[in-house]
Amino acid sequence: MTAPTPPPGQPQTVIGGPATARAHCVLAPNPSPMTLDGTNTWIVSEPDSPLAVVIDPGPLDEAHLANVIAVAERSGKRIALTLLTHGHPDHAEGAARFGELTRTAVRALDPALRLGDEGLTAGDTVTTGGLELRVVATPGHTADSLSFHLPADRAVLTGDTVLGRGTTVVAHPEGRFGDYLDSLRRLQALTTDGGVDTILPGHGPVLADARGAVEFYLAHRAHRLAQVETAVEAGLRSAADVVAHVYADVDRTLWPAAELSVLAQLEYLRDHGLIETP
Repeated sequence: MTAPTPPPGQPQTVIGGPATARAHCVLAPNPSPMTLDGTNTWIVSEPDSPLAVVIDPGPLDEAHLANVIAVAERSGKRIALTLLTHGHPDHAEGAARFGELTRTAVRALDPALRLGDEGLTAGDTVTTGGLELRVVATPGHTADSLSFHLPADRAVLTGDTVLGRGTTVVAHPEGRFGDYLDSLRRLQALTTDGGVDTILPGHGPVLADARGAVEFYLAHRAHRLAQVETAVEAGLRSAADVVAHVYADVDRTLWPAAELSVLAQLEYLRDHGLIETP
């Protein structure tokens, strides 16, 4: 993640609690420069259904996992399924334990993260208790990153692909910059052709202007890529040197994450013949 500048889409909703008619956020107690206020664990359900889906149970924190279950039960819901946007520990470390506690399958793109036989692939539609979630492939932050389109609420749950505040890291070598740009364009299409106007992110507050947020991300990435290319043309070669130059105004605690993104951008520039391979 980079500096905590908010994408457009104000006003933003308060982190934690109801966000849309079908989505309720339970904030995990794991704040940090990388996780912002903490991981957003999402409980998603049709209003009149007794069944709910949980997306990203979060870290292996017994109190948090128990709280997610309690929040669902207070709303008269039983958790029937667990989904993962990707495998980073702040989203997925508690998933296996959560599956045990709720006796639910855990579905993910990566087979290593699943509990049960059924996974997730792009184009799948998950239906539970009348709820419809459409699986959207959004690799780039990681190779296994997924988003979930919630058409009934005109919303998309983006994991770490789009955040409520700041911008995400392209986690080289697994994350690839070209894939990330394609994923942003896929989300952009949802905001123009799919009727999505709300982003429910994996960290940070809800964004009420989905199209503006995705366009902000695309513009920001283009700007950073141009800065990296210019830095290389000026003679900087190592990712660390490029970070020190391009991210000079960013909190140094975020420089290791920025270096991963720079490595992904350097790979992208080399692959496209825009800079010479050292």
